[in-house]
Amino acid sequence: MYNYHFAFASQSFFLDQEPIEEILRERTQYYESCQKEIDFWFVLNPHFLRSLDNKINCYDKNQSFAAIISLDKQFIQWLKLRLVFVSIGSFKSQSVFLLH
Repeated sequence: MYNYHFAFASQSFFLDQEPIEEILRERTQYYESCQKEIDFWFVLNPHFLRSLDNKINCYDKNQSFAAIISLDKQFIQWLKLRLVFVSIGSFKSQSVFLLH
């Protein structure tokens, strides 16, 4: 069983208002320098949010969302501090395929 942690916000917030590309590029370079396997993903329109409706009800369901998902809880907590206007949560899954 995998414990996934995520930060989500509107696509507009991630793609237009915040330097998310730069943040993720720097994180990727850091992982490569440490020879660590990538354990995070940037997902547009994450379907898993629908399955968490009863836990996450603070968003407009008609809006397009994006999420950063990771196995590293501390990374997601850091993103929350860095980006402020994101919501965070977690879920468990037996596979990576739930993310798509």
